Formats: sequence, C-alpha cells, structure tokens
Amino acid sequence: MPELPEVETVRRGLLKIAKGRKINAIDVYYGKTITNDVEDFRQALIGQTIEDVDRRGKYLLFRFSNNLTMVSHLRMEGKYYNQPIGGPIDKHTHVVFQFTDGTELCYHDTRKFGRMTLVKTGDEKTVGGLKTLGPEPTAADFKLAFFQDELGRSRGKIKPFLLNQRHVAGLGNIYVDEVLWMSKINPEQPANSLAPDQAAVLHDNIIKELAVATKYKGTTVHSFTNAFGDAGGFQERLNAYGRGGEKCPRCGAKMVKIKVAQRGTTFCPHCQPLVED
Repeated sequence: MPELPEVETVRRGLLKIAKGRKINAIDVYYGKTITNDVEDFRQALIGQTIEDVDRRGKYLLFRFSNNLTMVSHLRMEGKYYNQPIGGPIDKHTHVVFQFTDGTELCYHDTRKFGRMTLVKTGDEKTVGGLKTLGPEPTAADFKLAFFQDELGRSRGKIKPFLLNQRHVAGLGNIYVDEVLWMSKINPEQPANSLAPDQAAVLHDNIIKELAVATKYKGTTVHSFTNAFGDAGGFQERLNAYGRGGEKCPRCGAKMVKIKVAQRGTTFCPHCQPLVED
C-alpha cells in the first residue's frame, strides 16, 4: 500500500496535470470505486474545476470549485495518470475525468480496492479513517509530548503501534521497519517500555525519514508509480525493509525477518535487541 511519501508524490504530480482543469465529462467503469451514488457523483462534478489537491495522511483531497471535496484513497494499487481524451484504457482503468482542455485524468487500480468519496468541503473527517487520523509527521504537527503520552498508554508492541494511524499519520510497513532500525528499537518492544530518550530519537527519525523518502519520490517495491508513470527512488536507500538474510548496513550482523502483527518485519537482532523488563 502506498505510504505517505508515495501519496504526497502523487499529489504533487496531480497539481501539474489536474489542478485548474475543468471537468467536461466523467466515465465510471467500475461503480464500486465511487462510494456515493454514481450518477449523483457525476452530476455534482461535471462543469466544476479542480482548484487544488491536498493530502491528509494517505488520503488525497481533490478540492472542487463548488465547495465539494473528493476524498481518494489509493489502497493497494491505485494510481492516476493523464493522457489526451480518447487515449487507450484497459480493464483496470475504472474512472476517467475528461477535461475541457482536451486531456483526461484516469484512475487505474488492478486490485479494485481504491475508493472515491464526495463530501462537502470541511466534512472530510466523516470519511473512513480520516475520523481518527493522528498528526501529520512534521515538526509543526507531531509533538514529542503527544507522542510520549501515546506511547505510555500502550502496552502493545511498537510496530503495530506505529502502524496505527491514530498515533501518527502516514506510516506503513516499509517506513516502520526503517525508523525502528534507525532508532535501534526492536519491533516487538512494548511501546510503553521505551525510555524518554528512545521516544525522542524515534519521534525525530519518523519526521526525518518520511521527509527524505518524499524527497526521493517514495519507494517502489511492487508497482507504485507517480502521476507521470515514474517509479520512486527511495528503495535504493532502504536499510531494513526487504533485507532479511542480508548483512546489517550498520553492524554487519545478519538481518532477520519475522512476522509482527501479521506483517513481514525485518530488523537487526544485534542493533535492535528486545529489552526485557
């Protein structure tokens, strides 16, 4: 599933190919992609202009000229691309927005899990996980005191704690493995057992890692591409994720892959020991 750096990269691409375009027609080939009534969705947006594209966590927010917002969640395989109107589409292209400038924005999703929901601007929090989404992983929004308080409330393992979007928005399996490796914290360490200095290091590494991953346009592991069909570049800089059986880049010990909360998890047993009470 695309994580924050990938979704932010898509958002920046959409600003170039969709912002300021007026919708002339909408074709929907897989109705379940739209959570609203499909015809109501079409009629509400035809004739409207995409004024901006924002992001909250892993959700894209298309802002329209009639004070409506389309919340788009890419889920596992969703992606957007543009082309001239009437260009080729395949069976995995589920929604096409035709613009008055002769281009069209296509939504492609091989797994069909992605969803679009149209709401009044300002009502985004009524949609799915946006209701309980934690702070953005930036210095301005993600405060250490909040993070330490959240850690202290949880006796669960730190990896599923970080995957829970209530605590901080945007982290997924890849970047949780990375920030835990950077912070020398075992993925099975109880969240409430982290020392204050460990929590501070982890907090800072979350902010730093997601910013750097965004700079390199995200990570392509399976099929992620941005709005221009380009792969991300951060996979060449991963230190933990996907490196089970390889030497730790920091100490040379053999990296281990286990399951934590049903997720494949890679860590260094030497650098990231489980600290018992």
